[in-house]
Amino acid sequence: MEVRRITRRDFIKGLGGLGILALSGGAIISCAKREKTPPVKERVVIELREGEDYIKLEGGGVRCLGCLNRCVIQEGGVGICKARQNKGGRLYDLEPPEDPSLREAMWYRRSGDKRAFCELCFRGCIIPEGQRGFCRVRENRGGRLYSLVYGKTVSWQIMPIEKDTMYHLLPNAGVFALATASCNFRCKQCHNWQISQRGPEELRSLDWPPDEIVRRATENRCIFISCTMNEPTVFYEYMLDIAKLAKERGLLTLFRSNGAMRPEPLRELLKYMDGVSLDLKGFSADFYREILSAELEPVLETLKVLKEDGVLFEITNLVIPTLNDNFEDIRRMCIWIKENLGKETFLHFNRFFPAYKLTHLPPTPIETLEMAREIAVEVGLDYVYIGNAPGHKYNSTFCPRCGEMVIHRIHFVVIGINLVGGRCKFCGHEIPGIWWRW
Repeated sequence: MEVRRITRRDFIKGLGGLGILALSGGAIISCAKREKTPPVKERVVIELREGEDYIKLEGGGVRCLGCLNRCVIQEGGVGICKARQNKGGRLYDLEPPEDPSLREAMWYRRSGDKRAFCELCFRGCIIPEGQRGFCRVRENRGGRLYSLVYGKTVSWQIMPIEKDTMYHLLPNAGVFALATASCNFRCKQCHNWQISQRGPEELRSLDWPPDEIVRRATENRCIFISCTMNEPTVFYEYMLDIAKLAKERGLLTLFRSNGAMRPEPLRELLKYMDGVSLDLKGFSADFYREILSAELEPVLETLKVLKEDGVLFEITNLVIPTLNDNFEDIRRMCIWIKENLGKETFLHFNRFFPAYKLTHLPPTPIETLEMAREIAVEVGLDYVYIGNAPGHKYNSTFCPRCGEMVIHRIHFVVIGINLVGGRCKFCGHEIPGIWWRW
């Protein structure tokens, strides 16, 4: 038998299709055929603006103004960031290829160092490349901000409009409600925490684009589409496209919110909304900071925008024992509502039940809710409700002039309506709202 000596190079070449994985100085030989590396997609090239993004220099070079480095980039070269290139004396932005499953976010600013400045909600997150905002669902990829929940429905249901705490908007109307993952608050009392306090990777979702939502709402004979259950601010782009398409198809729209959206995106959204259910969760800055990880002032600003824009809205205050049930705070809240929003503002005091991180607290005593309502009426508010207390008298609507019941409800079920043309059947007083034509 002839033994022939071969070099290491010849040995490796002789392995042919075998794959070798070097590991800790040794080698693992796999019989799996080496797969051909898939081609890398070309990067999108975007020309930048001379004078604003860069300055031309003699000899074909440019000085980039995108960040503090102020790179001088010669013909064909790239900056320190590896994302800007000089081609023919002009500076170009080299963008990574887009993921077709993502939707670029609205309401943010880009920076030369690839940070994204989110301007959707009060937090104003500054998001470095590869990171996400506080909401968990807006991610910076290559200096652009993307929504990770566009078209990703994690929960949906058919329900009466009263379940969204809307009592003055087409009673008993059918609603197609949907939600995605996550929220921009961290409420310790959240009863939808299974979806609102989870990131998109932690939940199964349905790939339902806006036209599928509208189709299913129509198929189920729903008049409304509602973005609710989690905070719809975090799926703003999805909500906006759904609302636009719904209006084209003759449907009505609403959303339930914590009210922390910035005024500019809010006003754009309201162009396509018929109603808003807003949670004013308390009237103490400490409560908002310690229990919700949020701020009160942006919510009050949102309420003023709703009033100015003339959209129908209703306010819900979930009364939590020992945390936001101080009657002086409730009185201050009611006075603020009357002075800034008007005496005909619709206000709901809802009963708390133990949930999420507050399971050690008891349900709200009915007497507390009744005292809160008594304070609101004493301040001068006309339409004050007690919710999450099935069968309670003040779950129904009463005429502020004659005191007669004009809409009889038991929890979310409408039993009877005594309105004619939007007026009290008994005395003719006009009841604000959007009503069926009887």
